[in-house]
Amino acid sequence: MPRVLITTPTFGRFSAQPQEILDAAAEVVRPQPSRALTREELLEHAPHAEALIVGMDSIDAEVLDAAPRLRVVAKHGVGVDTIDVAAARERGVRVVCAPGSNSRAVAELAFGLMLAAARGIGHSHADVVGGGWPKLFGPELAGRTLGVLGFGRIGRILGDYARAFGMTVRAYDPYLPAEVFAEHGAEAVDFAGCVAGSDFLSLHLPGDPAAPPLLDRAALESMRRGAILVNTARGGLVDEAALAELLHSGHLGGAGVDAFSVEPPAGNPLLSAPNAVLTSHLGACSHEANQQMGRMVAEDVVRVLTGSEPANEAP
Repeated sequence: MPRVLITTPTFGRFSAQPQEILDAAAEVVRPQPSRALTREELLEHAPHAEALIVGMDSIDAEVLDAAPRLRVVAKHGVGVDTIDVAAARERGVRVVCAPGSNSRAVAELAFGLMLAAARGIGHSHADVVGGGWPKLFGPELAGRTLGVLGFGRIGRILGDYARAFGMTVRAYDPYLPAEVFAEHGAEAVDFAGCVAGSDFLSLHLPGDPAAPPLLDRAALESMRRGAILVNTARGGLVDEAALAELLHSGHLGGAGVDAFSVEPPAGNPLLSAPNAVLTSHLGACSHEANQQMGRMVAEDVVRVLTGSEPANEAP
C-alpha cells in the first residue's frame, strides 16, 4: 500500500473520519502525533512517502528531492505559501489543499479580535486576575467603517458580521467584479482608500514571504488616528515594527494579530506594544474547520494515489 506521512499534529484531532478515509487506501505513518515534525525528522521520513499531509512545514526543493516516491503534497489548511508549488509540479507532484474549510472560523476570530482590541478585553482580564478593577473605554462598532483587504470567502463572512453590528463595509479586491461587492453589501474601493478610510481594517489576502510588507510604514501611517488593525492572514503582510511604534505613539488605537512574520514571535516588538491582542495563529482552530479540512485533504490524497484527479488542487 502507498505510504502517507502526516507531519501535523492537528490532522483528524476532532474527527476520526479523515484517518478512516486514509486507512482504507494507504499505510499511514505519523511519527509524532502530538507535535509537528522537525525539519530533520521530515527529511528522515520523506524518502519512503508517496503522500505528505503537512501543516506549516516548509516543503521546498530539498524536501521534494528527498522524496523520490512522492506523488502528492496536501496542505492541511488553505494557504500553500509554505509549499514550493512550482518545484513540486516540475517533479510531477500534485499539491492540494482545503479551500473554504476554515473561512467561518477565521472570520469569527477576526471579529473577536476587533471587539477585543476595541474594548480592551484582554487588558481588563489581566488586570482583574491581578486584583485590579479597571474601567476601560473604547468605541462601539455601530456606525464605524470596516475596511476589508481581500474580499474572498473570509472577507465576505466578516463583512456580513460587521453589517449585523451596524457597521459600514468597504472592501478592496482587484480580482473581483463590481457586482460581488454589491451582492454582499460592501462598497468597492481602491487599496489606499480602504486603508485610509476605515476605523477598523482587517487583512484577508495571501502573502508572499519574499515580498515587502503590503502594509508598510507609510500605509500604516495613512490609517485614521485611533483605527484598529486586525491581521488573521499572514504576518509578512504588515511591517510589525512600524505597527508597534504606531501603537506606542497612540496613532493607532489597537491591533488584533493572529499571524506573525516569524512564529512563535519571540522578540517581536508587538509583544510589548500597548492595546495589542495577540493570538497564536489559531484562526483555523475550530472543531468544525478541523474536521472539514481533514476530510477534504484525505479525500484528495486518496484520489491522487488511486489515479483520479484531485478536487482541490492548489493554483
